[in-house]
Amino acid sequence: MPVLHDAVATYCKGGALSIDIQPNRAVEQSPEFVKGLGLTSATMLVMGSMIGSGIFIVSAEIAREVESPALLIGAWVVTGILTIIAALSYGELAAMMPKAGGQYVYLREALGPLWGFLYGWTLFLVIQTGTIAAVGVAFGKFLGIFFPAVSSSNWILHLWKVPPIRVGPMLLGNMDVGVNTQNLVAILLVVALSVINVFGVKLGALIQNIFTAAKVSALLGLAAFGLAVGRNAQAIAANFNGHFWQDAGFGAGHAVQVGVGGPTVLVGTLTILAVAQVGSLFSSDAWNNVTFTAGEVKNPSRNLPLSLALGTGVVTALYIACNFIYLSVLPLVGSANGASILERGIQHASEDRVGTAVMTQMFGPVGGLLMAGAVLISSFGCSNGLILSGARVYYAMAKDGLFFRNVGKLHPTYKTPAVSLMVQMVWTCVLCISGSYGQLLDYIIFAALAFYVLTISGLFVLRRTRPDAVRPYRAIGYPVLPAIYIAMALFIDVVLLRYKPQYTWPGLIVVLLGIPVYYAWSRSGRTGIGVEQR
Repeated sequence: MPVLHDAVATYCKGGALSIDIQPNRAVEQSPEFVKGLGLTSATMLVMGSMIGSGIFIVSAEIAREVESPALLIGAWVVTGILTIIAALSYGELAAMMPKAGGQYVYLREALGPLWGFLYGWTLFLVIQTGTIAAVGVAFGKFLGIFFPAVSSSNWILHLWKVPPIRVGPMLLGNMDVGVNTQNLVAILLVVALSVINVFGVKLGALIQNIFTAAKVSALLGLAAFGLAVGRNAQAIAANFNGHFWQDAGFGAGHAVQVGVGGPTVLVGTLTILAVAQVGSLFSSDAWNNVTFTAGEVKNPSRNLPLSLALGTGVVTALYIACNFIYLSVLPLVGSANGASILERGIQHASEDRVGTAVMTQMFGPVGGLLMAGAVLISSFGCSNGLILSGARVYYAMAKDGLFFRNVGKLHPTYKTPAVSLMVQMVWTCVLCISGSYGQLLDYIIFAALAFYVLTISGLFVLRRTRPDAVRPYRAIGYPVLPAIYIAMALFIDVVLLRYKPQYTWPGLIVVLLGIPVYYAWSRSGRTGIGVEQR
């Protein structure tokens, strides 16, 4: 975890906020959160946090990996199954422990404070802040379509070009440090949304509801227009007429490059589907963010499980529908040197912008502008949801004495974790300037999936250790569905360790570095984890 050497301070209406760098003292009881999220807002937070720019981009890389229309759809179906099973399992934990911090609390209660800390450490250092930075930069990237001056090449202050550093199968570095107009837009977006979310969860939820409704409508519009007017005879012939199941059999071989610059090997269909999960899982991640805000959800025992099930179900259906539309408008297989959108296909859509290519193919240049507008709306709403929810985890950690003391206090007027929002904002802006957020995102899926496995394993632990605990909702399909999730997720993680070490080992190292930090933090003062919390 980064060391903040100076106090970060801001002033908001209702009181001055500051960070007291005394990390290990238990925090006094703070004023209660405001119960401002109903079922609609909670469901919108689930969907809004999931839907970013990934659905419009990652299908290109998946298509290059699987080289089969059926396996492209299969990759999204596998992700959908995993996500919905996990959401149904988390519903029991959320209803049982409706406290701010969500997944951090579940890991702490089931497996112990070390595991909760490792999750919170990784969330702060990489998962949440790295995702916010990347989504913010995507916002700036697509804003540049309307305003060309917003560009990653338009430098305001270029500090350093980090050279590429080869470490075994990994390639680190190779990034530009400084401020350009594109990441400046990202920084301004992060700062604005962080400050807005200080002024009450209801205001943040209102913004989330508006933008989530807009981007769900955009996905529905893409699916509807694609079905009605977008179907292309060449694409349908290439992808469906006897070709849909091409190379999808269990005996088919698929080429995978091991690591960066490593050998290319042939793997089976199940393995290639696991490899392809990096993009689709990332695009479907953050559904668990609503659990972070459990302390602000009305009737959480009912609304948290429902919002998780409804939100993940709707987004999964939309994602699969959009990929069917992609296949009906563009051929899956294309050439990187193709002169037209059709010749480039899904695999080699310009800059991997499959959604833009599909809309441009359907409506010409105006279609590309419409898609850019949709991504701007999507990125804005996604950033808001991630910023709103992530700060609640660091708040819960601080309440346990495992983060900076004042992060565990609520704003006296607005009852929001204002200091936590500011700390998250500062670190996210550092990532934007460092240019490292792209590499960080490559690393998070392995770690995120591992923590999902641990959390769902905690469901089994709590059933055994706390059989008499009140459970307003019990996980559907327990123990079969949670066990299926654990088996599938572990298989994917093992495959990624073997064939995509450049994505997995750095993430694992980030998690493991948290172990000495936890013990150092714990020994330097008492934590606030007590009987009432346990």
